[in-house]
Amino acid sequence: MNAYEQSKTRLEESKKVLAGGVASSLRASMQPTPLFAAEASGARLRDVDGHTYIDYLLAYGPLILGHAHPELTDRLQEAMRRGYTYGLQHDGEIALAERLTEVLPAAEKVALSGSGTEAVMLALRLARAYTGRTKIVRFHGHYHGWSDSIYTSFPSSDMRQKEVAADAGKVPPGTGGQSENSLEDILLLPWNDPEAAERTLRERASEIAAVITEPVMCNSGCLQPLPGYLEKLRELTSELGIVLIFDEVITGFRLSLGGAHGRFGIQPDLVTIGKAMGCGIGVSAVAGRAEIMDLIADERVSHLGTLNGNCIATTAALATIDILSRDNASVYGRMEANAVRLAEGIRSLLQSHGLRGVVNQIGPVFHMMFIDRDAVATFAEFSERDGSAYSRFAALMLDEGVLVRPNGLWYLSTEHGDQEVNETLQAVDRALARMWTGTPA
Repeated sequence: MNAYEQSKTRLEESKKVLAGGVASSLRASMQPTPLFAAEASGARLRDVDGHTYIDYLLAYGPLILGHAHPELTDRLQEAMRRGYTYGLQHDGEIALAERLTEVLPAAEKVALSGSGTEAVMLALRLARAYTGRTKIVRFHGHYHGWSDSIYTSFPSSDMRQKEVAADAGKVPPGTGGQSENSLEDILLLPWNDPEAAERTLRERASEIAAVITEPVMCNSGCLQPLPGYLEKLRELTSELGIVLIFDEVITGFRLSLGGAHGRFGIQPDLVTIGKAMGCGIGVSAVAGRAEIMDLIADERVSHLGTLNGNCIATTAALATIDILSRDNASVYGRMEANAVRLAEGIRSLLQSHGLRGVVNQIGPVFHMMFIDRDAVATFAEFSERDGSAYSRFAALMLDEGVLVRPNGLWYLSTEHGDQEVNETLQAVDRALARMWTGTPA
């Protein structure tokens, strides 16, 4: 069994000066203790106790090229010698904006920002200014960042908050300290329910500025849209003059070079991107129709941010896109093939150990859950999963040398290959054998 004494010691030291001992609340739920990293390269990470892991956490999604990619590192070092940020315009902003309009089908113009949360805030502001309306339709189980105006109670084992029913029609907040009135403009609907969407949109079209949706529910089971569902949202929003926003902070540059909307062939009005675009460097963007984006140009919508479009962020995004684009973006096929083999292997191992579970996979991302079902296709079904069983499994996997997120979401990078898949399946086999034997994690 692994010992984590150095991580435990550092956590206690950190708690003395850093609120909660971690810089993001997500990290606090890792068992048996939040890990402290020492270094990482490719698909592997080493902690301060000297244990090395195959990494499927990938910094909660951004590391599409794995850790410390040599070419990305070289280009970042070169850029840093010229300056980190200017507070002025530079050629990197133009180059990145041009590149995004080339690879993202929905992008006529873009605006650069620093995080997924910021991108969503801007997209909602643009939609309200464009339509002159205030209400936003969002869906149960989707995550759109942690700003007060969109952050609702979220059912994740590593966010320590369960989704609760709305009280007297009110949308439940996601955290203590959230403004009591912050979610008054949110209409919360079930996802993959075209009848509920059509009923609400038609009844309240005059109030609704935007529908915001993850095109795939990556955080909540990797649930895919039912056939025709996203197309129906596109049809309804176009007819009723409502802005359709795809939140692709997770799926952008992960499901394909053109994101989920490129993969599915559906054109939203606005799309938010982040995470994988910068491969670990903070950068995000809103992209979409020129007539909406031009609300920034004519100053009807303010878009602020000291570090927006800084030299390091634009360099990281350009390098990442360049690397992913090579050989007609063939790397996506390799990543997906590895994810398919891993997902199928885990399904087989669950069956061989007599355990009930589901693995939902699309592209190089999948969600594993323990649940007494053959398939999970809705958020209500996903909510039946045994989150505590998976948390125990994640701790056992850590002991077996594999780092996974405690909520069940796995990411693969370009650096995960046959060796990592083989080693991981062996680790899964051992961990599943230990699940119900009382063997400590």
